[in-house]
Amino acid sequence: MSATAASVTRHDWSLAEVKALFEQPFNDLLFQAQTVHRQHFDANRVQVSTLLSIKTGACPEDCKYCPQSGHYNTGLDKEKLMEVQKVLEAAAEAKAIGSTRFCMGAAWKHPSAKDMPYVLKMVEGVKAMGLETCMTLGKLDQEQTRALAAAGLDYYNHNLDTSPEFYGNIITTRTYADRLETLSYVRDAGMKICSGGILGMGESLDDRAGLLIQLANLPEHPESVPINMLVKVKGTPLADEQDVDPFDFIRMLAVARIMMPKSHVRLSAGREQMNEQMQALAFFAGANSIFYGEKLLTTGNPQADKDMLLFKRLGIQPEAREEHDDEVHQAAIEQALVEQRDSKLFVNAAV
Repeated sequence: MSATAASVTRHDWSLAEVKALFEQPFNDLLFQAQTVHRQHFDANRVQVSTLLSIKTGACPEDCKYCPQSGHYNTGLDKEKLMEVQKVLEAAAEAKAIGSTRFCMGAAWKHPSAKDMPYVLKMVEGVKAMGLETCMTLGKLDQEQTRALAAAGLDYYNHNLDTSPEFYGNIITTRTYADRLETLSYVRDAGMKICSGGILGMGESLDDRAGLLIQLANLPEHPESVPINMLVKVKGTPLADEQDVDPFDFIRMLAVARIMMPKSHVRLSAGREQMNEQMQALAFFAGANSIFYGEKLLTTGNPQADKDMLLFKRLGIQPEAREEHDDEVHQAAIEQALVEQRDSKLFVNAAV
């Protein structure tokens, strides 16, 4: 398959086609992915987001990878929903050091009626700062998605995690159909979708291909596709899983880029375990979004100053929001990155 042909937006990928992409020689696959990437993006710009855990722990879901699940003893301190003002303070700090999107995550099966008014105030407040807004709150109904959209939520994160066939080995408290239904409600409400998955849970190549097929064959591709490497946490059922081969992880990013040419592919959880060379290769494979800060909800992430220095060494600059994509705004972001390199503002933020 030529790079030109692969850059066409499609929604009819077959397992055989996707496996053929994975099985290409590594250099051929990366060349194809980079070619596709350059047709739709500036290859030296990376979108920068900050993630804050607004409610931590005691989640009723049994996701085997997650330290926030109430089913496992991981030693994680449980926290109630944060106060709105504290969330807005964290968002202001994130903006000051260059993030253009602020993501808020709550360890819920679904938001409760009593918590929704506070969640909506968070969205409204962050939106008023000129940041893009993103939330992950679990399963949503149609009324909740409409309320979030009306409050100004730009993105909703709801990962599929893996293929439909392997999903039952990882999660039993929510079905795959539930996840797809939430994504459908989000899209119908006019919000953008952030949805991806996790590598390293014991899945097969077919499962990795199956996840990407589910995402790419949606009526519209997710605007953001986070590709996570399992962060193994003691106390979870997946704590002793085998490490993901670095080249296999890069292949996943490259295939995601080819299949969803206009989506931002996010280098997400597990980045703390990657050396600079692997991260550079990930950007070459088409990853063009990261979380920026010191934590990813409850697990570590490369510190902000390390990210900034790596960007400088690679000649990468943060991507500005489209509606503010002018030289003055961009210069302000880059200057903030320099001035705040030693910031420790992200005690609660995640990558």
